[in-house]
Amino acid sequence: MPRHARIDQPGLLHHVIARGIEKSSIFLDDQDRESFVSRLGKELKSTDSDCYAWVLMGSHIHLLLRPRQLRLADFMRRLLTGHAVVFNLRHKRSGHLFQNRYKSIVCDQDAYLLELIRYIHLNPIRAGMLPTLEALDTYRWCSHGELLGKTARPLLEPGEVLSHFSRNRNAALQKYREFMSDGLKGLAPDLSRGGKRTSLALDASLSEDDTFDERILGGGAFVDGLLLGNSGMAREKPMDFGELVARVTSHYQVAPERLAVPDKERSLAKCKAVLCHVAMRHLGMNGVEIGGRTALSPSGVTRAAQRGEGLLRTDENLRRLVCG
Repeated sequence: MPRHARIDQPGLLHHVIARGIEKSSIFLDDQDRESFVSRLGKELKSTDSDCYAWVLMGSHIHLLLRPRQLRLADFMRRLLTGHAVVFNLRHKRSGHLFQNRYKSIVCDQDAYLLELIRYIHLNPIRAGMLPTLEALDTYRWCSHGELLGKTARPLLEPGEVLSHFSRNRNAALQKYREFMSDGLKGLAPDLSRGGKRTSLALDASLSEDDTFDERILGGGAFVDGLLLGNSGMAREKPMDFGELVARVTSHYQVAPERLAVPDKERSLAKCKAVLCHVAMRHLGMNGVEIGGRTALSPSGVTRAAQRGEGLLRTDENLRRLVCG
């Protein structure tokens, strides 16, 4: 069954899960973790995006994000590609670090924000990485301590989250802590997916007859608005050359600015070959246009496109990534 297009426009709240390829570790030590958190902070600031919760696990991450100025796909590409490049250089490895397609669930903020924050923050305890909530209070690789003011991170706006519990900061902190403690009682909800079953379990205002979608945590009018475009939010835009460049350079772990360099390094050459083929055959660009962006002559673009066709034919993951 083909995968549905993401619902991705600025202003949407997303629960994002990005996993290492074949369940491999994406952090080998605290330097890797600190590098990732620092990069996340820079991307949030430079793109005016909101983060409500985050946690770093061994082989994956959870983020609760609302990009304001750009799509989630653009934000995540910058974040994950940047981390992968630095990780590979530091540990002298090559190849993919993350699975090609991270998971994202669009969320009804009014109904699920606090449940999502609790779900994300309790991951280290539920996974057996930490023994108690007290240990989580000062855990560096989760935003729970940031909300409590016990870890110095500039990623969240604690006041916005705590205001849901009380206008008084001390009272809000106490109620938030109690809310987290209550989350450890009984079975944990699975908020790693959207759809009818998950949405109904946490929102008593919904009914069996409401509209649901597996890509969305929420139901009824919220889903109707997204799918019908009544809220001004639509599905992903068709891919343009900039989007193509981002996808292909991410796949080959090549910095986009290197496309302007006349270099025959193997990964860069493959990257340019795929770009040339897809840009010519799927985007309708000519050799002069493509050559101006890849440091190739028009005839070089044609030859590269032929090689790119062969690369796509033998790499199913790459073909899905750039051709759908």
